[in-house]
This record gives sequence, C-alpha cells and structure tokens, in this order.
Amino acid sequence: MHEQAHSDYLQAFRGSFTSALRWHHLDDLWARLREAPEGWYVYAVGHDVPAVPASGKEFLAFLDEVDKLLRQEHDEDYCGIVYADSLDDPAMVKIYDPNNLGVVCGYSDNPPLPGWVLSRIPPVDLEADRLLPNNRKRWWKRLFG
Repeated sequence: MHEQAHSDYLQAFRGSFTSALRWHHLDDLWARLREAPEGWYVYAVGHDVPAVPASGKEFLAFLDEVDKLLRQEHDEDYCGIVYADSLDDPAMVKIYDPNNLGVVCGYSDNPPLPGWVLSRIPPVDLEADRLLPNNRKRWWKRLFG
C-alpha cells in the first residue's frame, strides 16, 4: 500500500470520534450508513485487510448482523461501543466487540482495538498478531467466507 494512504488511514483512525451512546443514536447512525452503502471497507481487526470495498449488499448484511450481535451481547440500556468520526456524515466507524471491551472509555496510551472498522479509506492492518476468539472467527467467516 502506498505510504501516504497508510498514513491517511492511521491519521483518520486516531482522529476524533463520537459515541453512539444510546441505542436510538445507533439506529440513526445505521440509517445514515444505509443511505449510501457503496464504497465502504468492512475490516474485521485481526483478519485480512480487505483490498476492495464491500458490495452494497455485503455492507447492508454486515450492518444487520452486527446490529443483532451488539443488541444480543451488549446487555445494557445504552450502546456506547460504536464510535463515528461524524454521526451526521460518517466516513469511519469503530465498532467494539461486546465480548472484548477492555477499557474503551477514558484515556489510555494503548487503547483496545475495535472489533470492526468501517471506512471509506482503504484500511491498513492495525494489529496482525491479535488473537480472536473462535466464535468471532466463525461469525466473520459466515458473513464473508
């Protein structure tokens, strides 16, 4: 990958993000993403970095499945584990795995990586050596083979 593209992705990834704190905020974010489903990279951190954006159909299927997963496994009255660079006009979204949260909130020199990143920018490998639980590997494989 071109060094500038690599740098652009990391700069965007480390930029400012806003939480979809409540479930209705998440619903609003999903609605925004559904308005233009083409051109999104769907990156499961710890898996191969996608070389091309997901098709619109794949992207919409991912949103449906990850929404189900978050609502089933994040048994809270708030969401707070999905962050977007802009809730109104998102270009990058970080989705944290409810079973691997660590300390998502607050400051850390080494914050946990999200489970999935949606971006308009081609992604880079955020952590090649991270171990993923087998249930997440199976879940991802079922969606994207």
